[in-house]
Amino acid sequence: MTRLQIVEQIKHKKSYLCVGLDTDITKIPKHLHAADDPVFEFNKAIIDATRDYCVCYKMNTAFYEASGLKGWEALEKTVHYIGNEHFKIADAKRGDIGNTSSQYAKAFFETMPFDAITVAPYMGSDSVQPFLQYEGKWAIVLGLTSNKGAQDFELKPSGDSLLYERVIKTVSTQAIPIT
Repeated sequence: MTRLQIVEQIKHKKSYLCVGLDTDITKIPKHLHAADDPVFEFNKAIIDATRDYCVCYKMNTAFYEASGLKGWEALEKTVHYIGNEHFKIADAKRGDIGNTSSQYAKAFFETMPFDAITVAPYMGSDSVQPFLQYEGKWAIVLGLTSNKGAQDFELKPSGDSLLYERVIKTVSTQAIPIT
């Protein structure tokens, strides 16, 4: 999905709403547990209830990966059910060395039809570059987290700024311009 298409969706729906599908099987309604794929059935109900109002869906892949093959199948069915009218983010926070990042990029941009993936840049530019090689795909770079542990590194001084500020500045000067 292009930047222009996202902006058009925002204007048309008068919304910036992004719906998180961080589906925890232990928290979905009990009646769905009888379904062949309770996670997908829950996601489908949420998508059906929100598709007219939101411009984006974000799936935290850990909730799917934790269930192994069944989780991956639920994730894949969910992404396909959403379709192409909404921006789809794989909240995966990937950020390994270059050749491993290349495989993550392939998984989420070729095998699965995600528009974007969250990446962690703390291993350096070669951990982010593979995600930037896909035209029409987006890498959403993690800079500052909201957890208590952000104090451990991200909010530490680094020269004249905080570490997360240096990371964001570095990433923004090396990233491919948004079109």
